[in-house]
Amino acid sequence: MKKFVALLSFIVFSVYAHDFDFSDLVKEQSDSVVNIESTRKIPGSSRSFGNFPEELFREFGFPIPEQRMPEREATSTGSGFVLSDDGYILTNYHVVQGAQEVIVRFLDRREFKAEIVGTDELSDIALLKISSDNFTPVKIGNSDNMEQGDGVIAIGSPYNFDFSVTFGIISATGRGTSTGQGIGDYVPYIQTDAAVNRGNSGGPLFNLDGEVIGINSQIYSRSGGNEGLAFAIPMNVAMEVVEQLKESGKVSRGYLGVQGGEVSSDLAEALGMDKPIGALVRAVVKGQSADKGGIKPGDVIVSLNDKEVVYFKDLQHTVGRTKPGTMLKVKLFRDGKYMTQIIKIGELPSREVEEQPTNESMDPDYPLGLRLGELSDETGQTEVQDEGVRVLQVMPNSSAYGIIFRGDIITKIKSGNTSFDINSIQDFESSLKSFDTGDIILIIGTREGTNIFEPVEIE
Repeated sequence: MKKFVALLSFIVFSVYAHDFDFSDLVKEQSDSVVNIESTRKIPGSSRSFGNFPEELFREFGFPIPEQRMPEREATSTGSGFVLSDDGYILTNYHVVQGAQEVIVRFLDRREFKAEIVGTDELSDIALLKISSDNFTPVKIGNSDNMEQGDGVIAIGSPYNFDFSVTFGIISATGRGTSTGQGIGDYVPYIQTDAAVNRGNSGGPLFNLDGEVIGINSQIYSRSGGNEGLAFAIPMNVAMEVVEQLKESGKVSRGYLGVQGGEVSSDLAEALGMDKPIGALVRAVVKGQSADKGGIKPGDVIVSLNDKEVVYFKDLQHTVGRTKPGTMLKVKLFRDGKYMTQIIKIGELPSREVEEQPTNESMDPDYPLGLRLGELSDETGQTEVQDEGVRVLQVMPNSSAYGIIFRGDIITKIKSGNTSFDINSIQDFESSLKSFDTGDIILIIGTREGTNIFEPVEIE
């Protein structure tokens, strides 16, 4: 009996071990997964007082001298993979953002200088091209077929350890996240517990058949390392972006023109809905598709072309992937009953800012390191407001970098009892003259429809 049990245990263990042997799958990808190194130049900052205290110059009324620090290079690394045998490479936008030079390295130590064919910030995707051929592309899978609990494998270069492999499962699909810069609003992420760290960005997420079903893009972490919460861009979404980048170098998205949020159980009960699902419309942008199609504040959108909308992110994901000009059947709940509207989808207004030429440095002398734009100069703006200034660019060496983001709208600056309303770039520049170097000011405004209160030090 003991021999039988031992034999059965051995058989079960052998089958189990075989099921979790991915060595052949991994070997097949050794020529397809790459390390990506991007280099960008950071302009030197201005030091106003040399090695002397500012007070000395102020006391005797001398002009404050400026000292320009030399330009320096910053290098970042990430991962990517071969998309086609003629040298197209796919990675994340944030891996090559602002890069003057991009180097693609293969596991066999081959190196190629890459051209950036096109980028899309909102999906965090960049398409590169290297001048050669006969590369080994990955197999592309159907991400729509992936389900919660399916096994996945991530390959990449975490912390520059090339071709590292981790295994996990899909924790959730259709997950909505946002970084505060719009990234994630239009991507229904695949959430996985496969170990992903810095440097894995842009690397492939495989199913157990060796097909790429996602691009590792984000992690949720309080420590900066892996905590079992990673997010990958579904490959079906990525390929839609790739097609547009190849065709025109940019991406067009559908746009409905609404702001809103979730439907709580209390709200559903108050409205008379059967269950708390749908996207609550809080505001409608005048002149856009929703306005023209008769959608009103207070409506709850419950489906698009018979596809159920459970959360507000579902609405953004579906509309964003819809080609502008498409007629969409919108089912909504209003005044205690359901109704259907046929609406022509518009195009998401572009917030793209032209990249600085690679042979020029970005101007480091913008106030607070912020390049601003007037809201009055925008066409088809998405916010239902006419106060403030839009942040178009944040200088990497400024104190506002990582605190204020492109797309933010600044409406007020405050410090102690001093407060300034900001309705123009001139208002912004004038307000800063009231503060000294080292002062902490509070920047008040909105980010993606949410109020922000961010402290920034005057440099």
